[in-house]
Amino acid sequence: QVQLVESGGGLVQAGGSLRLSCAASGSIFRIYPKAWHRQVPGKQRELVAAISSGAPTNYADSVKGRFTISRDTAKKMIYLQMSSLKPEDTAVYYCQIGGDWGQGTQVTVSS
Repeated sequence: QVQLVESGGGLVQAGGSLRLSCAASGSIFRIYPKAWHRQVPGKQRELVAAISSGAPTNYADSVKGRFTISRDTAKKMIYLQMSSLKPEDTAVYYCQIGGDWGQGTQVTVSS
């Protein structure tokens, strides 16, 4: 089991940037793919970006060219660099490794 704690969310103006971080504990960090998802109240959680060893990173069409997922295996960290933010990026963002999820961090983009 992996425990995940997200940070870095907040309020930002449209066009701005934020970097989300996800700190992981546990011994299986290296094994499973890692991903960021987001959810807006009343809507299904959607995949934003995913990264795994030996495979290309995967991004939702809505964030391609604006968001970048990365990981630091030594530090057991996952990051989501978000640029050119839009009001429609407003959501709670969750990191995921395997079947484990963080508690989420709120990102609010004002117009």
